[in-house]
Amino acid sequence: MSTTFADLGVSPAVARALHKRGIEQPFPVQQLVIEDVLAGHDVLVQSPTGSGKTLAFGVPMVERIAADARRPAALILAPTRELARQIVDELEAVARAKALKVEVVYGGVGIQPQIRAASKAHILVATPGRLEDLLERRALTLNHVRTLVLDEADRMLDMGFKPAVDRIVRLIPKDRQTLFFSATLEGAVGKVASAYTQNARRHVHAPEHDPEAFIDHRFVQAESQAAKVDLLVTELEAAERGRTLVFVRTKRGADRLVKKLSAQAVHALAMHGDKSQSQRQKALARFDRGDVTVLVATDVAARGIDVPEITHVINFDAPEDSDAYTHRVGRTGRAGASGSGVSFVLGDQAHEMRRMAADLGLAGEFDRREGARHGSSRPPAPEGRDGGRSHARNGAQGAGNRARKQGGGGSTGPRRRRRRRSPQGSSSS
Repeated sequence: MSTTFADLGVSPAVARALHKRGIEQPFPVQQLVIEDVLAGHDVLVQSPTGSGKTLAFGVPMVERIAADARRPAALILAPTRELARQIVDELEAVARAKALKVEVVYGGVGIQPQIRAASKAHILVATPGRLEDLLERRALTLNHVRTLVLDEADRMLDMGFKPAVDRIVRLIPKDRQTLFFSATLEGAVGKVASAYTQNARRHVHAPEHDPEAFIDHRFVQAESQAAKVDLLVTELEAAERGRTLVFVRTKRGADRLVKKLSAQAVHALAMHGDKSQSQRQKALARFDRGDVTVLVATDVAARGIDVPEITHVINFDAPEDSDAYTHRVGRTGRAGASGSGVSFVLGDQAHEMRRMAADLGLAGEFDRREGARHGSSRPPAPEGRDGGRSHARNGAQGAGNRARKQGGGGSTGPRRRRRRRSPQGSSSS
């Protein structure tokens, strides 16, 4: 018999709110976590983006806050504006079921409306920088916070927020409950997690691999930075392409690439930290609706984006490391769908990119990269009947259709599976 939210101790009011959104049964990470949070334990949770973790901490948090509690009673820290906004969207319905108010504060917009809203919130979702702005103005106190959540804590540390988070945590009562969610609990992240929590229950959630979800991982050799634009246009002309996320390294690079694509009659939007919050929200909404099918983004700006039915992820600029590759390409091939991850490789990047591909189990795909000269240092691996391309499982945990979305299912790294192709193996994916 399937586990229900009621089985985990969730109240009828909150269960009804979830039911209205089409969410009938808890995801695996929710089954792991909800009972411990309801019991008041600190938790350390390793779980990827898109696995349903927002409700894993949000549902029991809502249950533990009284409508007449002093505010804010709970604080959720998130690394980016997009993720903060998505957390609010995810929690509003269940919070309303318990007569609780959720508000969000982040940079890039006027601070005065946020000051007025923050003091009225039972649950405050915040990026560290803007929260410190409010605290410095004495517009808010954290003296009444009884639950602290750090969401995507690894990314928060990667982005240099640790000093700000340390300062914020010191302002919160020590007898709080702390819920720490991260893609990893090892190394520096693990040390921070231990410092912030007490006698925490530890849960590692690695989504089961969806046999219907596969990513075709391809590497394409580029002669120069300029040549990558023509390669990108070719990829974007594929008949089966849908929403496509193109990753670049820098904010200026994103703007330049959008202009170059426009010159070739390809309409794309850029998303990065120099855009205003309004511009970023409009761009994401247009991409979500399908009005524009190409979004050019930096890694930081894309953190927290959860848009369904992304068919292609293209690494126009090389990812920094294997974790960045997994995070980028894991945006496609979700919820039972197939997807394509394409990476452009410059000559002076080949050695480092191959090492990264080998870490991910994709060395064969890299050695068979399109446009490469294979006669020098490393011969290509023998081609199979698929013409040399390999398909990899994404590890997506399906979230259903958009009406009942709890996240899109996280990637836990590529796994290979061959799929029959035409003898030439030259069709685009």
